[in-house]
Amino acid sequence: MALKTAIPKGTRDFNPTEMGRRNYIFDEIKTVYRLYGFEPIETPSMELLSTLLGKYGEEGDKLLFRILNSGDFLKDVSQDDFAAKDLAKISGLMCERGLRYDLTVPFARYVVQHRNEIVFPFKRYQIQPVWRADRPQKGRYREFYQCDADVIGSDSLINEAEFVMIMDTLFGNLGIRTNIKINNRKILSGMVSLINRDEMLTEITTGIDKLDKIGIDGVRNELIEKGMTDKEFKKIKPLLTLSGDNRNKIEVMRATFNSISEGQKGIDEIEVILNLLSGYNFKNQFEFDLSLARGLNYYTGSIFEVKAVDVEIGSLCGGGRYDNLTGVFGLDGVSGVGISFGADRIYDVLEALNLFPESVSHSVKAIFVNFGNNEAQYCLQKATQIRQAGISVEVYPEPAKMKKQMSYADSKKIPFVIFVGENEMKNNLFTIKNMSSGDQQTVNFDNIIEILKQN
Repeated sequence: MALKTAIPKGTRDFNPTEMGRRNYIFDEIKTVYRLYGFEPIETPSMELLSTLLGKYGEEGDKLLFRILNSGDFLKDVSQDDFAAKDLAKISGLMCERGLRYDLTVPFARYVVQHRNEIVFPFKRYQIQPVWRADRPQKGRYREFYQCDADVIGSDSLINEAEFVMIMDTLFGNLGIRTNIKINNRKILSGMVSLINRDEMLTEITTGIDKLDKIGIDGVRNELIEKGMTDKEFKKIKPLLTLSGDNRNKIEVMRATFNSISEGQKGIDEIEVILNLLSGYNFKNQFEFDLSLARGLNYYTGSIFEVKAVDVEIGSLCGGGRYDNLTGVFGLDGVSGVGISFGADRIYDVLEALNLFPESVSHSVKAIFVNFGNNEAQYCLQKATQIRQAGISVEVYPEPAKMKKQMSYADSKKIPFVIFVGENEMKNNLFTIKNMSSGDQQTVNFDNIIEILKQN
């Protein structure tokens, strides 16, 4: 009986066309990152669970994929442990490692481990897959790529301003209309202090972070269920639904936080960033949004999120400042700020809006038809010269029927087919056919390379 072929839910295979499109996204992201002085690094797919646990909040910890220890992974687990059904303890005894949940925490670990080799401020980008044991749905996968950039070792808000520019530049280059949102965790802390609920900061920010998904009434119900009173919610509700331009929002928040220093600090930072960006010509919408929360525990200052305007999907990019993240690994006083582009969601948006350039869907520019051994040998020599000019080209491997060879070229969307028969070989001529228009011409070899370069 043949085995049923399948892949785990939330993962995907990618065909050559899809890979061409994915690489187009990665290349565009790398290009923008490099323009702003970021350099690449890589970290392992797996990290020690001691590195990962406690950095993403209780909900994030539940989404970590754990890796069973090698050999007898049950040797430290007793029958009493099984009877108690303490899953956290049991998994801790059976698993020492886990797949990385994001790239930021591994980066913080990298900085601490390699601090004597790093020149600060350190600007790095990293494009690698991450894994989350989430429920798969449209735009959300269990295995997906993140495309991170971080600056660590600098307190300057110029970094925040440049990240806004990076987000605007990339989505402008890709042709995706977006809304770039910014807020500050100090403002959220001030909002919590406004109702004297500092002990509920995590619960409140986690609830606010779901505003787009469940609406203001859904957020109210969730927060009341967690212990907030209706009176307290009514006090912060106007802030979550505050409208107007960015400057008006700042004025309202200054008046609201007149006696809350933490909230005032957050407003000050937002105002500095807005001033730094005042002369920048935005291609996309840019908004100071008080309901933006970003549920990760390690953010301490500015937070960012980008949503597509024309497609209903989750955030395309997010990030923020995390002043104390390296401290948990023994390196205090190092400030960091970063963003992460979601390549998979960007792919889905580009596909939905038909924005992929046609050229990224096919990598081969031309193919030589195979008429026989002598012609094939001749074509291989000429194909080598074309490749040396930086142009991708194939030679069909077998002297199959013309219909089959042309069908192959058509199915792979190869733009040009080159014919070299016995007469062409004698006269050093080549017949080249444009598969899109159907036009064909007979030219010498130099003209072949010129035609392929121009198209």
